[in-house]
Amino acid sequence: MKRRWIPARVALAAASAVALAAVTLSPQQADASPGSPAAPARAPSAASNASDASLARTLVAALGGAVAGSYYDSALGRLVVDVTDSDAAGLVRAAGAAPRVVEHSKAELDSAHATLDSRITTPGTAWAADPRLNKVVLTADPTVTAADLARIKDTARSLGSAVVVKRSATKLTRFIAGGDGIWGSQYRCSLGFNVKRPGKPDAFVTAGHCGKAEPDWRASNGGPVIARTEAATFPGRDYAIAAYPATGAVDHPSAVNPGLKPITGAGAATVGQAISRSGSSTGLKNGTVTALNATVNYKEGQVTGLIETSACAEAGDSGGPLFAGTTALGVLSGGSGSCTMPVPAPRTYYQPVQEILDAYGATIP
Repeated sequence: MKRRWIPARVALAAASAVALAAVTLSPQQADASPGSPAAPARAPSAASNASDASLARTLVAALGGAVAGSYYDSALGRLVVDVTDSDAAGLVRAAGAAPRVVEHSKAELDSAHATLDSRITTPGTAWAADPRLNKVVLTADPTVTAADLARIKDTARSLGSAVVVKRSATKLTRFIAGGDGIWGSQYRCSLGFNVKRPGKPDAFVTAGHCGKAEPDWRASNGGPVIARTEAATFPGRDYAIAAYPATGAVDHPSAVNPGLKPITGAGAATVGQAISRSGSSTGLKNGTVTALNATVNYKEGQVTGLIETSACAEAGDSGGPLFAGTTALGVLSGGSGSCTMPVPAPRTYYQPVQEILDAYGATIP
């Protein structure tokens, strides 16, 4: 009998979504306000992703607090780096990136973000620093009451122009349906990535809210157990790991569906980067990274440090993988919006995969 392959569903259509509610609750990011930089006219080049991310890290290391953020601008065809003084702008230009002098420093944005993290826990809210706006954008969905919104705005006002508050027209919901993914006794989730660990059985990583809910995983509803949850973290962060048996495991290549596309390693996301994700309900979807280090307040609690993207997702897609080319980037934590209705714009949030690998001493492949 032919063995079933369970590829590391890294952001492709088959990455079935967690039927588990907690994960896909992410608010939609607000549109840029009048006078803000125009949105890119065309999709960013995937080939530039790795070099742009490396250049951004190099400039941050060299210029420190003078760098307030960065993003890939496809209209310019290169990395844009926010800086706070003209001297830094010259160094950025010399390095091959496009400088932009902005009002708020990284320290100011980080401080505002930290204040929001500590003071606001209202479910249905999320925030992240948008380097295109040079502000922290906080969104509140329709479930946030007028009284809570008033308190949120008071907090935002205390932080000055570094924070902008927006209302999302889309209710933050849990993606509870599923598809062909990994089945527990009650919920269905998506396998994120297959990983290796020195001295331990191979495993896969997925969303933490999935691992918190289910100890055992199957390749089909009611089928034999193929892996068992070893550890899970949620809320706070959102990741889990499940180990295959030491012998007799199903085949688990370092690839994603559809088409067993190879995944050769893990990397960090860059704002403006072209990405793909997959889910059992909506298939393969593409988009761009819109923010890093995002905070989302689920009803179960706050999750921080997430990647925000413009890719859509729906019920059944939760827990699936995020990738760019052959590089793993993250695992779906939550989202809002719809793949069938372009307005309001969807937003999805992902736990960065490198943090997951570091937590479990794992590698891809």
